Amino acid sequence: MQNALSPDEERDLIAEIATNPDAFRSLYRHYFGRVFAYIAYRVGRQQDAEDVTADVFTRVVSNLHQFEYRGEGSFSAWIFRIAYNTTQEFHRQNQARIFLTLEEIPDIKGERLSHDEALIRKEQFARLHQMIGTLSPRRQEVITLRFFGELRNQEIAEILALDERTVASHLCRGLADLQRKYQHEDIST
Repeated sequence: MQNALSPDEERDLIAEIATNPDAFRSLYRHYFGRVFAYIAYRVGRQQDAEDVTADVFTRVVSNLHQFEYRGEGSFSAWIFRIAYNTTQEFHRQNQARIFLTLEEIPDIKGERLSHDEALIRKEQFARLHQMIGTLSPRRQEVITLRFFGELRNQEIAEILALDERTVASHLCRGLADLQRKYQHEDIST
């Protein structure tokens, strides 16, 4: 579960990282759930999601000296840019698309669900994953960063090197496409 930090607390922790290991631990706790949710959606398998997430945070630690604070949202955009690049690298190295069984779909949230509720949630996730997969790659990325990574349009624009209005357009059109697909699927069943 995400540990809430105000923008001022986050800025102070970033400034302390070099001298205070607890500062990084707090930032890690704050971002882990969001980064894992984004990666789990993008890679699909639990084990792969765990490996890629570990790789992301290893890269964050290794490259902290390169981070430059540019205001609220700059650290989250930087971390998710690393997550985006690491996920892209994962897909390049694992070219073959793998069909996921319901058992392989990762548990993103640490909620206690009954077996039936968990199965229903995984079925919904698989359906959503399939529908999002029909969108253009750019719209897929914008939607996953927005809803799985919980990022604002400004942060997504920085990660994907797009204008913020372009992100908003992709988000709006992607959601409209998903809504049409969902309604069409419900009508045809």
